[in-house]
Amino acid sequence: MKLATYRCGGSVSFGVVTPRGIVDIPSSSSSVAALGCVEGILAAGREALAEAADLARRSRKLLRVEDIQLLPPVQRPGKLIGLAGNYTKHIIEAGAKLGLSDSPHETTVPRPFLMPPTVLTAPGAEIPFPCCSRQIDYEIELAVVIGARTRCVEPQEALAAVGGYTIANDVSARSVTFKAGRAARPWDEFFDWLNGKWADGFLPLGPCLVTPDEAGGPQNLSMELRVNSETRQWANCSQMIFSVAEIVSFLSHLMTLEPGDIIATGTPEGVGMASGRYLGPGDRIECTIDNLGTLSNTIGPMPVHFYEPLAKG
Repeated sequence: MKLATYRCGGSVSFGVVTPRGIVDIPSSSSSVAALGCVEGILAAGREALAEAADLARRSRKLLRVEDIQLLPPVQRPGKLIGLAGNYTKHIIEAGAKLGLSDSPHETTVPRPFLMPPTVLTAPGAEIPFPCCSRQIDYEIELAVVIGARTRCVEPQEALAAVGGYTIANDVSARSVTFKAGRAARPWDEFFDWLNGKWADGFLPLGPCLVTPDEAGGPQNLSMELRVNSETRQWANCSQMIFSVAEIVSFLSHLMTLEPGDIIATGTPEGVGMASGRYLGPGDRIECTIDNLGTLSNTIGPMPVHFYEPLAKG
């Protein structure tokens, strides 16, 4: 089943995407409507999902895709977690630029980091060019949406906590405008990299949430990213160093995972940083993952002024 959040007629709603059109849950006579949002359905569990699926089969009242504006399937996740260096070839191409080494599965653990919810942006939306960097990059990633409250779960049980999957583009600022003239300090490079993940609109998400039964096994999904129709990234989720089950298990030992939490599972090789081919104003990025659809966005105009806190005068 595909669940979507969207704007229709000036208000935000949610529903089930079917080949016939979109079944709008709030306007249908169903107790699922009282759950209020996609993550509400996930939190309510199997019965709510089954009722939403039954509603989608029976309903004759449909919205056309052309008449709605898709939004991120989860609007305000409690936690947005990214994963650094989860594909070996990407680690190799990044080299010393990110301070990462080739990290074999047997001797390392995942490297998670947090992002603010303001990074989320909708399918089709323009990604603002940030005022703190002149070099921005693309990163296609499989995104996991948690469906059940989970704590200290083992890998063999972890996929039961997954409510669905969607596509993320973990847009990244590769330079910072406050580096020039700065006194060198330990950890500066790490924080520059981390700050480069936080700009408004830097995590397009969508087009919808696909439940595990329809998405298929998460380690057998092919992905492709195109910039202006040119393929830049092409890989398969089987190439992850840490599988989705291992990632969820690891994170669940660090924190309680809750319905609606989003985990971006890392990007494969082919990013602009490796070739020096960064994104520019007007560039169109299309991210496709098997069974999940295509997420498309464009880059907005470059700022007239960049933020340079250490500039003199």
